[in-house]
Amino acid sequence: MKKPILATCCLFGLILPKTIANSGAEWRVYRGDSAANQYSNLAQIHAVNVHHLEKAWEYNTGDATDRSSMQVNSIMVGGTLYFSTFSLNAVALDAATGEEKWFFRSSEFNEGNRDLKGRTRGVVYWEDGDDRRIFHFVKNRVYALDAETGIPIPSFGEGGFIDLRKHLRVDYTKASIEVTSPGIVYKNNLIVGSRVPEGYESTPGDIRAFDTVTGEFRWIFHTLPMEGEFGYDTWEWKEGVAYGGANPWGGFSLDEERGWVFCATGSPSFDFYGGNRIGMNLFGNCVLALDAETGERQWHYQTIHHDLWDYDNPSAPVLATVTDQGKKRDVVVQLTKMGLTFVLDMGYGRTCFSRR
Repeated sequence: MKKPILATCCLFGLILPKTIANSGAEWRVYRGDSAANQYSNLAQIHAVNVHHLEKAWEYNTGDATDRSSMQVNSIMVGGTLYFSTFSLNAVALDAATGEEKWFFRSSEFNEGNRDLKGRTRGVVYWEDGDDRRIFHFVKNRVYALDAETGIPIPSFGEGGFIDLRKHLRVDYTKASIEVTSPGIVYKNNLIVGSRVPEGYESTPGDIRAFDTVTGEFRWIFHTLPMEGEFGYDTWEWKEGVAYGGANPWGGFSLDEERGWVFCATGSPSFDFYGGNRIGMNLFGNCVLALDAETGERQWHYQTIHHDLWDYDNPSAPVLATVTDQGKKRDVVVQLTKMGLTFVLDMGYGRTCFSRR
């Protein structure tokens, strides 16, 4: 009997790549598609035959250390596999053979930082005609790479990248921010979240969009509302306190027909103490629906008011259609650290089902 493959710091071809290539199946978006449902209709491998799998190829990322950890969800477009590594490099492989097409070594493009490491869950693909790009997240930077060569596109942002410390309400030299889960693209908007510190000295977890072609800043949604904005009065603001957090670190989902982007935020900082942030603390611990073109809030649903237990919403909302009393209904499903699952009406953000 042939043994199944055990994953290490290497990337394996676990299934029959040529069969997949011939089927036309792709995985163009982090978590499968814009609805974030992680579903594939491929059915050739199942519980009955999975033990017959053989290793088709193996690719070593070069990150095999005692502390390396790959959490990446690779994407596949046109028979090419794109992914990021523990050392925050980006790689393109032939999905059928495992042959390396290109390798972007991020340390060569980050002055003074030759030992880059971190949590990274994937890259973003975008195309417009012959312009095909991979957006790759390295700490506080977003690189636009040519999908064919892996070379940074110099006309994007600051010679090939944008600096996410900028366009925030804080001094960018003091901002601490990185992207661990990839953003999402709507038309020509690259929408990004962030991972920020969880202590007293944190950075706001605002949601932003940038032009996919030029890198130009497009819009921002303040997850920590500013004066005059909806939700500002749900906080008791104190002078001299550094407010931060309420960041969507788990990624995004998108309803292209509505033109809405969905995300779920974590708790405001400090995670385990709330004496410096009295109130309900919108938009911490919220499911959010935003206009993907403008960043305007469509609705929100707060799963925890004034979080004291680090009950972040840990993943992007899943978009689905269910049958409720014989009627089709578009819903947003949010999983939580509490073991609860919230099912919200996609159009209004209200809970859908009463207990029966």
